[in-house]
Amino acid sequence: MVRVWFMDGTDADQHLPHQTDPPKYMELADLEKYGILYWKLDADNYEAEGKLKEIRERRNYDYGDEIECSREKLPDYDETMRIFFTEHIHEDEEIRFVTDGSGYFDFRDPDDRWVRMEVVKGDLIILPAGIYHRFTLDTNNYLKALRFFTEVPVWTPYNRPADDHPSRKKYVEWLSTNA
Repeated sequence: MVRVWFMDGTDADQHLPHQTDPPKYMELADLEKYGILYWKLDADNYEAEGKLKEIRERRNYDYGDEIECSREKLPDYDETMRIFFTEHIHEDEEIRFVTDGSGYFDFRDPDDRWVRMEVVKGDLIILPAGIYHRFTLDTNNYLKALRFFTEVPVWTPYNRPADDHPSRKKYVEWLSTNA
């Protein structure tokens, strides 16, 4: 089950949990107020389980691929992981279903504080378009995930600052009406 907490603000190794002292956890239900969706699926039997198929059909995810993040499997590992950890937004939702391993998705709350979401095998998350976020592996240095899209992806990150980008403006407007 995903765990979510406010980060401590230090610049120590990004692969560490970065929890405040004492830790300040966020309830899973609180993710929805940021537009983040979460499901726990059976990563070993997701096809038979049927939940992933239902979510894909309901949200019109008709294209997908798989990514394996490890030094051995990811081409140009250091540069790719640097890009993933640079704060950015996307024009479309970011959908990840973790089929093995673990890592962290960080996102900014409306007060510009970093919130860390730990993802492990079986976690399916959807980050809304326009949310500032980043990704890193944890100290296990391995994650395998399925990624889904509503059409063939143009997976362009728009690094911060991107407040004038239409997807960011739309997200900020959504936040103001759903707070």
